[in-house]
Amino acid sequence: MKKLNLVMILMSAAVIFGGCGQKQEMVKKELYGTYKGNEVYLLTLTNKAGNVLKLTNFGARITWLEVPDKEGNKENITFGFDTFDGMVAGDRYFGAIVGRYANRIAKGKFTLDGVEYSLPINNGPNSLHGGPEGWHSVVWTTEIAGNTEFPTVKFTYESPDMEAGYPGNMNVEAVYTWTDNNEIIIDYSLTTDKKTVFNITNHAYFNLHGAGNGNILDHQLVIKASGFVPVDTFLIPTGELRPVAGTPFDFTTAHTVGERIGENYDQLIFGKGYDHTFIFDNTEEVDASVYEPVSGRFMEVISDQPGVQFYCGNFLNGTRIGHGGKPYIYRSGLCLETGHYPDSPNHADFPTTVINPGETFKSRTIYRFSVKSTGE
Repeated sequence: MKKLNLVMILMSAAVIFGGCGQKQEMVKKELYGTYKGNEVYLLTLTNKAGNVLKLTNFGARITWLEVPDKEGNKENITFGFDTFDGMVAGDRYFGAIVGRYANRIAKGKFTLDGVEYSLPINNGPNSLHGGPEGWHSVVWTTEIAGNTEFPTVKFTYESPDMEAGYPGNMNVEAVYTWTDNNEIIIDYSLTTDKKTVFNITNHAYFNLHGAGNGNILDHQLVIKASGFVPVDTFLIPTGELRPVAGTPFDFTTAHTVGERIGENYDQLIFGKGYDHTFIFDNTEEVDASVYEPVSGRFMEVISDQPGVQFYCGNFLNGTRIGHGGKPYIYRSGLCLETGHYPDSPNHADFPTTVINPGETFKSRTIYRFSVKSTGE
């Protein structure tokens, strides 16, 4: 079964984090800034093809991803900022690990074993992405892996009991591996000492033209999902799980992002475009893909999670100035955030987001990048 294949090994038992293994030289670590008295690092991972992934321990985030087009020309295709100060002042979700609960929780409240918990309200009447000081806004501990086949960095964070209103001391790991096949492998691991809820994801934005180079409406998208999660005007699930067949949400075969985005359909109106969780069928290796025919760049998403939040930058407005002074304009980036459904703690029939003491959650998501011609 696919889930077992994806989570069977977090990392090889032979991996020694912080060592000086033979691939150590493929990760460059440099001081990037300081935040609340903690050192922030920029880590540059280079694979054998010379392609570059840059990470930072501020939010355990991806801040640069440089891959070739079909002519071999390399360009950064993910959102980020040129300086740490720019990152702090800009959108802190770009490329970050998001928690404790990625996505929205209605009215910032949920009940667990008869106890009601209150969370920070930071998105209309709701709590979004763990609140304003969620995992995207903390400095994670950084370790460079030695004795690994590919350049690898492990970020860890100890989230204290009642941080942002969530019970339990939680230990979380996000391990990034940058393979010679241009795959970003993200391995997640979490434990807790109290029963609690969580939803973890990465919030990278992608534009296969190159970050800041126009919009993504021409990107051809496939999501292997026969259903999605409808929402109300506050983007909170209604409780319905709706088939995609016959709707503008059917990406089981390729459609451009912009092909149906302007249709008079309730969910496109509520989301101001696509900003919804698609329910993975989990029947094939690749769960989603994006193709941009001009550059030939092709991105595949592989995950063991039950769904993916497809967001197409409906709230970008050009005020965030990214790498090279390029503004991130309306619908200039798309996100494919693997994880659980929004507001799951308040919907007993949704896949559970509860974790108990003694349990270890492990999950893997892969973003794979390549090029192909139009005829392939």
